[in-house]
Amino acid sequence: MRLRPTVRGVGLAIGGVVAVVVGVAVGAVDLVRIGTLPLLLVVGALVGIGLLDPGRGRHRLAVERGASPNPVHAGSTSVVGVVVTATDAAARARLSGLRFREQASAELSSGRPLRAHVARAPGRVTITYPVVAARRGRWTLGPLVVTRIDPFGVAKVTTSLGDGAHIAVWPTVTELQVPPGVLVGDPDRVALGARTPATDDSSLRDYRFGDDLRRVHWATSARRGELMVRSDERAGMRPVSVLLDLPTRSASLEWSISLAASMTLAMLDAGHPVRLLCGPAPAAAAARREGALTERPTSMLHAHNRPGDMARADILDRTIDLTIAESPAAAEERLLADARVLVASDDIGEIVLAVVSPLTARCRTALARVADNAVGWAVVRSGEGSHAQRGDAESTVEALHRAGWRAMTAEPGDDIARSWMRLLESAL
Repeated sequence: MRLRPTVRGVGLAIGGVVAVVVGVAVGAVDLVRIGTLPLLLVVGALVGIGLLDPGRGRHRLAVERGASPNPVHAGSTSVVGVVVTATDAAARARLSGLRFREQASAELSSGRPLRAHVARAPGRVTITYPVVAARRGRWTLGPLVVTRIDPFGVAKVTTSLGDGAHIAVWPTVTELQVPPGVLVGDPDRVALGARTPATDDSSLRDYRFGDDLRRVHWATSARRGELMVRSDERAGMRPVSVLLDLPTRSASLEWSISLAASMTLAMLDAGHPVRLLCGPAPAAAAARREGALTERPTSMLHAHNRPGDMARADILDRTIDLTIAESPAAAEERLLADARVLVASDDIGEIVLAVVSPLTARCRTALARVADNAVGWAVVRSGEGSHAQRGDAESTVEALHRAGWRAMTAEPGDDIARSWMRLLESAL
């Protein structure tokens, strides 16, 4: 809470002090009394509005804040609504005459003051305003800043009301087409063997942490004494893993994340079980360092595009907190860890889509092993445009081709849809 006099209050206080000093100097008691009155007025106003702090006490005001949509894609608009409610007569007295000012991160307000619509009703004030999400991340809204001026206009109090909130911003995604017969065969039997299983001809596997309980085969689970799940609910559709190698330079980060997210959602919309591999999530990494994480992270499991599922949101949520790799060595270790996950996968014939930097010898060897049981497609970032980096990218593409991958180079910032089509055309 910040309590201070207004310009009028400062003027009255100075005038009162001058009158008191002059009155004392010349022995004029009446002048001293006159000078005391504005001083008492200013002090009394400060005490009065300080006791009516709307954010404290039994009669404090309630604040609710929401944004729709939330999360939102970068570059899109979200409408924020703030509702201030008075719960009793004393709180309604505090609500009347308040001036409101909302706060938001520069990534939501572009550094400019927010323009809000304020609607007042008895015991209730509603504030609505739009924000434009400039870039991916989690950005703060609030708290609400309220200002009250006393009836005489000589004192004012400014305080924060309610708690802050966050808007989660997903990366920008591009709608990509998945032409039939390019990434997958028709009817795509390679991943499943010589025949496509019927509905009652399910292959079973052990339950893994994060599996949908609707896939549990209860009869077999009861007979064996352990949970078993059907592994072929998407018969005829290959699983897809999208491998994102996080860059060490921020200039390439958003483009790489948008490309990987766009490819993941395109394959999900085409009916494939998908997963996005981009190193451990921050929370999972911290838990693993503390020894608290023993189960397989859900991000390692394939997301299924069933009605009512939150598969798209789960994938996009995975990208919100991604940052550049701390160093080339850290980026290499992340990529090697994800490659080990792919090699250990029991999904024969899996499709792997990768967005990677020019690779070291260790990473090339690791991805070559991935291609033993999977169909690999890779977009290799050609760096920031230097001749040496472009040469490394071309060498990586050649090495991946020799290992059985389909690969091509792309400059960060290239049109995502065009880069995707170039990748698909590399197989023709």
